[in-house]
Parts: sequence; C-alpha cells; structure tokens
Amino acid sequence: MRTWLAALLLLTAGCSTTPEVACPAIGTRVGIGLTVPQPAGITRATLEACWGDQCVTRPADLRPDDATGGLQGFADVPGLQAEPIRVTVRFDDGKPHTTVVTPAFSEPGGPACGQAGPQAQLVAGADREVRPR
Repeated sequence: MRTWLAALLLLTAGCSTTPEVACPAIGTRVGIGLTVPQPAGITRATLEACWGDQCVTRPADLRPDDATGGLQGFADVPGLQAEPIRVTVRFDDGKPHTTVVTPAFSEPGGPACGQAGPQAQLVAGADREVRPR
C-alpha cells in the first residue's frame, strides 16, 4: 500500500493546476491622456487634476495623431489615485474646461500579470469642452 501511495505522489508531483504566465517587463505611465479630434486653434494644453486636498498641474504634451488628424497628449500625474478626480484643462486661450473622471488601473500584460498605475482618458469636443473617454 505504501509503495502504491508513493508512486501516486511521484506521478502527480509535477502536475500543476495553473500554467506559468510570462509577463512583459514594461512600465506604465501614471496620469491622464487627452484626445483632441478637431484641433483647430489648439497647440497646447495644461491639465490640473485635484483629489482629496491635493492638486497637480502638468502640461499635456500634445502631438499630432497621423491616423485621425487630431492631437494626442498625456500628462504625467504623480500620486494619481483610482478615485474620482476633478480635471481642469486649459487650451491656448486659457479658458478652463472642467470634468470629473475616475482613473482606472491598467493591465498592460493582461489580468494574470497584475495591475499597473492608474490612468484616465479625456476627449475634447468641438467646443473644447472635455469629457471622460
């Protein structure tokens, strides 16, 4: 009986219920992305993100999006939390455009590889008003 049990243990010792997952060694920026589909008159944007008793102001670093003809930008926001934040975007004219968005954790390597830093995505309408994307 002991021999039979030992043989069974040896046979099942190499079995595993979950396959090993190879996760990419990539970083994820923490911050807020901005899409401007109709960029007429827009060359720059600044984002102010506020949550709790903290506000962070950063440039959005707008660049042309060759596929759409619009602009894409991203503002790194250190300490950004995955909770509702108030974001105010100011374009070239300096007028404030405010919305509330909740950043979400991304999974760049898939769910098995864990979560990376929180991000939020905004889009600017034709009237330059911003909304969560």
